[in-house]
Amino acid sequence: MSAKTSVWLAFLCALGCLIHDADLRSVQQKASQCGYQSCHATKPNMLNVHLVAHTHDDVGWLKTVDQYYYGSETRIQKAGVQYIIDSVVEALLRDPEKRFIYVESAFFFKWWKEQTTKVQDAVKMLVEQGRLEFIGGAWSMNDEATTHYQSVIDQFSWGLRLLNDTFGECGRPRVGWQIDPFGHSREMASMFAQMGFDGMFFGRLDYQDKDERLMTKNAEMIWHGSANLGEESDLFSGALYNNYQAPDGFCFDILCSDAPIIDGKHSPDNNVKERVDTFLEYVTKMSTQFRTPNVILTMGEDFHYQNADMWYKNLDKLIKYANERQANGSNINLLYSTPSCYLKSLHDAGITWPTKSDDFFPYASDPHAYWTGYFTSRPTLKRYERDGNHFLQVCKQLSALAPNKSGEFGPHLTFMRETLGIMQHHDAITGTEKEKVALDYAKRMSVAFRACGATTRNVLNQLTVKSKENVKDKMAKYVFDFKTCPLLNITACPVSEVNDRFALTLYNPLGHTVNEYVRIPVPDPSYKIIDNKGVTLETQAVPIPQALIDIKHRNSTAKYELVFLATNIPPLGYRTYYIERQESTESSKMPKALPKRTSSVFQIGNSHIKLGFDTNGFLYDVTADGLTRLVSQEFLFYEGAVGNNAEFLNRSSGAYIFRPNENKIHFATDQVEIEVYKGDLVHEVHQKFNDWISQVVRVYNKNSFAEFEWLVGPIPIDDGIGKEVITRFNSDIESEGIFRTDSNGREMIKRKLNHRDTWSVRINEEVAGNYYPITTKIDLEDDTARMAILTDRAQGGSSLKDGSLELMVHRRLLKDDAFGVGEALNETEFGDGLIARGKHHLFFGKSTDREGVSLKGIERLTQLEKLLPPWKFFSNMEAYSADEWQTSFTNSFTGISLVLPKPVHLLTLEPWHENQLLVRFEHIMENGEDASYSQPVQFNVKNVLSAFDIEGIRETTLDGNAWLDESRRLQFVPDPEQAAFNTYATFSQPAKSVHLLSAEKPLLGVKYAEEALPAGQLGAQSNRIKREMDSDQVNQAEGRSSKSTEGAYNSFKADSGNQEYIIELSPMEIRTFIVYLAVA
Repeated sequence: MSAKTSVWLAFLCALGCLIHDADLRSVQQKASQCGYQSCHATKPNMLNVHLVAHTHDDVGWLKTVDQYYYGSETRIQKAGVQYIIDSVVEALLRDPEKRFIYVESAFFFKWWKEQTTKVQDAVKMLVEQGRLEFIGGAWSMNDEATTHYQSVIDQFSWGLRLLNDTFGECGRPRVGWQIDPFGHSREMASMFAQMGFDGMFFGRLDYQDKDERLMTKNAEMIWHGSANLGEESDLFSGALYNNYQAPDGFCFDILCSDAPIIDGKHSPDNNVKERVDTFLEYVTKMSTQFRTPNVILTMGEDFHYQNADMWYKNLDKLIKYANERQANGSNINLLYSTPSCYLKSLHDAGITWPTKSDDFFPYASDPHAYWTGYFTSRPTLKRYERDGNHFLQVCKQLSALAPNKSGEFGPHLTFMRETLGIMQHHDAITGTEKEKVALDYAKRMSVAFRACGATTRNVLNQLTVKSKENVKDKMAKYVFDFKTCPLLNITACPVSEVNDRFALTLYNPLGHTVNEYVRIPVPDPSYKIIDNKGVTLETQAVPIPQALIDIKHRNSTAKYELVFLATNIPPLGYRTYYIERQESTESSKMPKALPKRTSSVFQIGNSHIKLGFDTNGFLYDVTADGLTRLVSQEFLFYEGAVGNNAEFLNRSSGAYIFRPNENKIHFATDQVEIEVYKGDLVHEVHQKFNDWISQVVRVYNKNSFAEFEWLVGPIPIDDGIGKEVITRFNSDIESEGIFRTDSNGREMIKRKLNHRDTWSVRINEEVAGNYYPITTKIDLEDDTARMAILTDRAQGGSSLKDGSLELMVHRRLLKDDAFGVGEALNETEFGDGLIARGKHHLFFGKSTDREGVSLKGIERLTQLEKLLPPWKFFSNMEAYSADEWQTSFTNSFTGISLVLPKPVHLLTLEPWHENQLLVRFEHIMENGEDASYSQPVQFNVKNVLSAFDIEGIRETTLDGNAWLDESRRLQFVPDPEQAAFNTYATFSQPAKSVHLLSAEKPLLGVKYAEEALPAGQLGAQSNRIKREMDSDQVNQAEGRSSKSTEGAYNSFKADSGNQEYIIELSPMEIRTFIVYLAVA
């Protein structure tokens, strides 16, 4: 161990004791002066420089969550969060003038639980006086590209609830702080607005966009967060000037090497004048690019303030000596501040602001670094997170519906909530962490599944076994196992493989009845299935594809999947099916592949949709809604670019960035091996493209869409080349370069090839620069036909030519991209490259004038049913015959008595505080998507939740922690239309070259790229002329409308009784309530 490391560790050990020896003198508790009241006064007619002391603490990245908290593994990164909070609190207690902000609730509450009551009381005082302020406040600083809105809302709700429960109103953040995510979504802005936030600041945006915005004084704006919700989704947002770093030369942390401010009067090293001159020159230049006499400087970086005194002592000197110059005419005023105090100063300036209606994707940090690879990186972890969200909703609902609550329910649910909160972190679900950290995330998820699995087993036994009179083993704690089979994604389940008799319980977490085609792994094709009423159901056995059986670590005896249609699964309820192996060995039961045809096309499908395949085994055409159009599907791959990362042109493709070598695409094969199986329930084509890519294409009998279940890996690297695998759907739809992608699973955003709405973009990477995040859906259309694809996890995707949609499903690379993670994205398992399996759902049909529900409407409904399908619980039934099972147990249950209208989603039902439920209802349609379903909807909450003894409801903000009728947000005024774009622009002669701010993590002092970018390479260069107003620019929010408050209700109108419980939802609206229950 080096002497330097030894000293550093000794310092941290000593620091851990400081907080407990600090002077926690009993300061007379003042009335709460938190929030905007606690802000230090600014000075009129001066440039006010808001110095924000902060730390950015990744909830896992190079180290695991616990390693970061405790400060272990210092050879990887010198970072210990417990020491940061200790040190900051001790410093704040000594000086009431100082301020500090903290963001990540996951770390804060880990620290909080370890503190004495005395320390906790001191921290409460700091919060009540606004000296320690929480910003953001979610469990982690979530990514915005790959996260689903349900998970984002959940992790904010939990973090903000703990802050509210601990600190009251003073713990509630007013400002969002998304300083490190790699691009920013419009839906995130909408969610912040709906949670009652006054504004949000962020660090990363495209280098061209940033240049343009700073030159035209548009770095701070009103962001229209929704095309459907009107002004209530608008959010004031600001791009930080220097990412989230301190100015170059002014990083005063133990992790930095910048010179301190030396003010010894007779010291030969005295540098006060030099340092203050440099600083004032910096902020003066900075101020020319903002609209008000206020600028914000982030004084801190990754895991800073482990020795807070180093920062604060130098900041004190900087403030002192800079402000002393005011006596000699300086008009610059430095003050300790927070993002909320800075926001308040902007608000009080009383000026108007530019607006924005699109998003900040994709993010490029230099001409050849488009951060679009992480949209797909670690695809199995991305899917595991989606499964985790699914089971979290099931666990919440069953915890609320349980007839008898157990003391373990709360801790189990809390652990799963917090695990999913960690998973939203911008270096977790993104796949940009080290592999060992990804494994730690997966392990946490596995433990969370087991914890909530104990809860669901308890509750389902309560609901199923009403009496032990007919129970055979009366000593058993639980009659039934209600096990989850976590390896169903590779068609393996011990319960269904080993037992001749077993039960399958399908729990439906949606608020309306659903039908589901169910697939069960079994060792042979002869089984009988009966439902809860004793009706024998039709089944079909289909062979498991050979590529799946050949996975070397797949430990399963299953050779077939047993398919049946489960109908009318009740909302927030379950239906159980009894499945029994039959002795029959009739050859008719054995599924047989149809004869292979080598000289003619063939077709699978039903009356709704038909898929034609050509003689080479590829999809050839699709017929639906009376249209037959050319539609093909194929697998291809890009070779990852390899370079030394020393200059922009030598960027390597890696965990963060996608950079295909010469933008060339390679075909996986030109001929596909196929097997075709047709039955009464499903038609399937089993395709083998090569030794590491295969697929099953399915059309179920009653579905109007096709399912493509892909299996990719291990991606071969024997040739020393990393590969990025895509699936591509080609059609003859004339899309004219326009397609749409979803924003965090909610609203769709229009995209155009080689285009950005807010500046004239120059794209140097024609493939990666046109990739966007796909959380759930991508589509395109012309006047006649439309095509859409639903994904089962976050993926990168685009439309690089008319009528074509491509999605990246897997990537394996051999070179790091030099943005900080320090290892190649080369995932392995059992000694081989990682195998990934997933599903796409293809929709095709008329774009307009479709009979019945529109295709967009069907896509929305299906999207929800695929996000939260019935959860499968398996139980051994060897002890009970079918008759005994049917007569002795409750095999069907519903938790709500009024089925919700199809456009309404019960987004949340969970236990909250004692005798309270947190409930959210969501309208899943956008305006104009369907003539019927896009109308406002009314229903009676008490009728829906009649299973609960409800005494009252009260509406809250989206996060569930503030009363909506008491929520007041700062209002900002948009620029008049004629002033848009260049009113504030300053056009100076550009420099001959520029050096871009380095985007490499961790941020430990300011770094600039060594390579100079020639003038003209920034997109803004082409915009440095006065432009005439363009109607497209004024109307960037295509179709933006206010919330719909009138219109036909069709069948979605509530009865007039219990008026206080009747609520109305407009398209895309989410309403959140605390439901009060009668005391038991």
